[in-house]
Amino acid sequence: MKAVGLVVEYNPFHNGHYYHLQQAQKITGADVTVAVMSGNFTQRGEPTIIDKWSRASVAVANGVDLVIELPLFYAVQPAHRFAAGALRLLAALGVNTVVFGAEHPQWDFQRLVKAEEFFNQESFNNYNATYATQFNQQLAAQTGITLVDPNDILAFAYTKTKMQNRYPFKLLPIKRQGSNYHDNVITGKIASASAIRESLANNDNIYQQAVPPSMATLLTHVKMVPSWHELYPLLRNQLIQAPVSYLQSTYLMAEGLEYRMKEAAQRSLDFAAFMKYTKTKRYTYAHLLRVSLYTLLQINQEAVKKHTQRPYLHVLAFNQRGRQYLHQVKKQVDIPLITKVDQKLRDGLLNLDYRAGKLYQLFTPIEQDLQHPPVIIN
Repeated sequence: MKAVGLVVEYNPFHNGHYYHLQQAQKITGADVTVAVMSGNFTQRGEPTIIDKWSRASVAVANGVDLVIELPLFYAVQPAHRFAAGALRLLAALGVNTVVFGAEHPQWDFQRLVKAEEFFNQESFNNYNATYATQFNQQLAAQTGITLVDPNDILAFAYTKTKMQNRYPFKLLPIKRQGSNYHDNVITGKIASASAIRESLANNDNIYQQAVPPSMATLLTHVKMVPSWHELYPLLRNQLIQAPVSYLQSTYLMAEGLEYRMKEAAQRSLDFAAFMKYTKTKRYTYAHLLRVSLYTLLQINQEAVKKHTQRPYLHVLAFNQRGRQYLHQVKKQVDIPLITKVDQKLRDGLLNLDYRAGKLYQLFTPIEQDLQHPPVIIN
């Protein structure tokens, strides 16, 4: 079977995603569509508005054949690590093509990756600017192009990952349709996920025009949009109680950020105030969210390093075609294929995802990992 791979969050699955899915199937002529999807926390480190099992079910109900979870240690990462993890899993599954949206699909991303070879690495020492800002300054000097839009940044990361690992599949960018990534207003049938989440938080029904009926039905049952405002009391307590020496070992914590976050927690009663106090020109908002999540989960540098070296394929949902494809590739995959999490996996290979799932259960009573079988859509 010929397979096309997608890298997704579906937070939530909307009409733009449906267009992307249809185009991927149409232009590749694939027999099966495989999606690698973030679990219960996004790349930025925010909780998803609906749990991973429900999102995977909607994806399969709308035409995806197989949904695999992107583990936490890949999913909650900057673009280059996020892309590396997602493509590692799609390569293990033997997909023929990876199709992704981009704001500028006409750009020669291989040329942009090669331009990086001529960067002056010693100049990345300006602590008054983020790494992304300094990177774009050098990229613009070499090519006249800057990577600003989120999907273009990911397109660059996918291309670089493929070139470094010499993956055999093709990369195929397509034009992102409708609203811009960060637009917060719904004006038609295709809107950004940000706008849909904003509509849901405002308790209006405008979002329903921008999502398929199956997702609209799910969203009507959302009582509270999960956010860091609910998680902050736990984070604040962790930052106040833990010694600085302990916080220093937290994954992505560096350059004295532990002192700043600890002081911010002691001064700030709500998450908005905490972020305002912690934010500097050196750190993006997304970076601070990721560090906050790893702090709350008490995940250190060594744990992420160990788990990154042991990737796996955790199956969330599939239909009959997805089942057939799993049977086709299961003897060829070079990493564990998991369809049910037992206590051994909970305490070992899937421990970080399990811990993240338990944190997410503050928002839902549904068990997120232990003994949870894949969702089968006929």
